[in-house]
Amino acid sequence: MSTVIVDYESGNLHSAEKSFQRMARETGAGGPVLVSGDPEVVARAERIVLPGVGAFADCRAGLMARPGLYETIEARVRRDGVPFLGVCVGMQMMATWGREHGDAPGFDWIGGEVVRIAPADPALKIPHMGWNALEIARPHPLLAGLASGDHVYFVHSYHLAAADPADVAATTDHGGQITAAVAHDNLFGTQFHPEKSQAAGLRLIANFLRWRP
Repeated sequence: MSTVIVDYESGNLHSAEKSFQRMARETGAGGPVLVSGDPEVVARAERIVLPGVGAFADCRAGLMARPGLYETIEARVRRDGVPFLGVCVGMQMMATWGREHGDAPGFDWIGGEVVRIAPADPALKIPHMGWNALEIARPHPLLAGLASGDHVYFVHSYHLAAADPADVAATTDHGGQITAAVAHDNLFGTQFHPEKSQAAGLRLIANFLRWRP
């Protein structure tokens, strides 16, 4: 059993690797944590983490440029049902469409569009950067031990506007409600960065390593 953090040259791989390895040691769950862009390694993964930093279309193009990588991820996640965690743009790519600097198709695993944050207060800055309080929308195993009001770390200008509100697991406020986490079956995604979110983020990572959808 292993947890694979997908390497396609987008994401905070070093800090993510350290955080996942730490929680794997402390919980004894999830098996070895590997960072790899090799489809053969991903094909053996029992848990898959997809990070992402940058523009939606660029991240998608970078992933799709690696022969067989997306197809292997999709097979393990959609066919075999292994637990999947998307982080930041890795979460956004689960949507049907990304609307950042034009239109780009997503994986269409969770219906919805990735749209620019539009705060009601024009004084609020975009990108939305820093610590914000979570508002838990519904219970989920990955949110066990977290509560509304816990602070996590965001860096983004776009968020996933889900077509089905039931797919939204948590929100935050930045001049209006924005999506902080989504969940559907064996899929979970965070707009915030668990690896940068101190105790709350480490708890979520530990929950992911123990999760059996």
